[in-house]
Amino acid sequence: MPQPKLGLITPNELALFLDYYELTSAKTDFDYDNHAVVTQEYFVRRLPFGSYLVATGLEQVIAFIMNLRFEEKDLGWLEATSGPDFRNGFLDYLMNFKFSGDIHAVPEGTIVFPNEPIINVTGPTIEVQILETYLLNVMNFQSLVATKTARMVDIADQRTIVDFGARRAHGRDAAILAARAAYLAGATGTSLVLAGKKWGIPYIGTMPHAFIMNRPTELEAFREYSKSFPHNTILLVDTYDSLEGVRNAIIIGKELRDQGYRLQGIRLDSGDLVPLSFEARKILDKAGFEDVKIFVSSDLDEYRIEEMIREKAPIDGFGVGTRLVTGANFNPITREGGVSALPGVYKLVERIGKDGHAIPKTKLSADKILVPYRKQINRLLDDDSLFNRDVISRWDEPIADAEPILIPIIEQGRLTYNFPTLKESRAYCTQQINRLPKPYRLLSDSPIYPVKLSPKLEQASASLHSE
Repeated sequence: MPQPKLGLITPNELALFLDYYELTSAKTDFDYDNHAVVTQEYFVRRLPFGSYLVATGLEQVIAFIMNLRFEEKDLGWLEATSGPDFRNGFLDYLMNFKFSGDIHAVPEGTIVFPNEPIINVTGPTIEVQILETYLLNVMNFQSLVATKTARMVDIADQRTIVDFGARRAHGRDAAILAARAAYLAGATGTSLVLAGKKWGIPYIGTMPHAFIMNRPTELEAFREYSKSFPHNTILLVDTYDSLEGVRNAIIIGKELRDQGYRLQGIRLDSGDLVPLSFEARKILDKAGFEDVKIFVSSDLDEYRIEEMIREKAPIDGFGVGTRLVTGANFNPITREGGVSALPGVYKLVERIGKDGHAIPKTKLSADKILVPYRKQINRLLDDDSLFNRDVISRWDEPIADAEPILIPIIEQGRLTYNFPTLKESRAYCTQQINRLPKPYRLLSDSPIYPVKLSPKLEQASASLHSE
């Protein structure tokens, strides 16, 4: 009898994580001995929300590239299922595949803006193009979730944000990578235990409604839980009657106090959270539990959080699930939004000719302008060391008083960048957000951050697009 399959991707299968046209293009280049050195750039033409993007996912992209090998059994499967498509030595080429080029990128957690090069990949054309699908998959997803989380963390202003999204994620890998991206962007922790093991993220949780419903009374459920976790008791109070749940939590809080412990918090997961939080706070304070925290969850995002804070709701932390893990591009207040996806692209911008000179490459379609040449982002600061403006230049074109922010990651196939820990990237991301002036951090109607082409690059681009 056939056994059910988990459907998980194993590390030795990752080389086939590509779109078919990458193989057909590579095979044609191989047939015609085209190994020209090219540069392709990863960038985002437009953002689904806000004015900035938190670039996230580089570590997973580089791990993929450095370990990219085609297994003999997978190449055998490809040969058997593709008919005559991949004969004439191409499969032997793939068997010995190893990336030999250069990669420059912004560090994870860097704030970037539309049309800025986030990753430059330079090398033989077959090697460069075969990375496209995996690079886009990882960078688009993690950057989307990190940006969504950064907006929540920023508006929450020191209040707790916890990732509750695993059960609503679009796949198992998505849940784990979303937890990573959210933590990097400032989330306090995650509910997903495996993400804690894999990334060292604090894993956090309370109790499910089912736990309470499985006891004769809510109070008995609270009492059993508090005896098992007296040092970390946070009680879910909305299974039956939320305010009665708060009163039952106070009973448990008094019992914990008598035992030398303290009730850490309560969580509201349904109902009108703002008035409920006010009532819960009154009940807790009147009973002498001013230090007990109030946490809320239930279809939250940055817009709902901003609304609660504007109403001065006495809420100390937020559990965010669906709209974090999917990077939801939807404002539940105004009912505006679109597709929950980051439309990052990976485009050819330069080819090195036989004489060693760079040949600019561009698309000429009216609605998808592509600036040619390998490029650098140059960031200029104001007198308070806040971001002032960016200038995109040709790769080796110096810009006075600016900091080039794409740095070397891989050089001639060798990893030369020492990746920071996730906690270090998290601290860097927080620093980046704090250096972005507040108007650009508004949830709605934020101004466009000034990004200009250098005169030299603007002239070259205009010349090509006028031909």
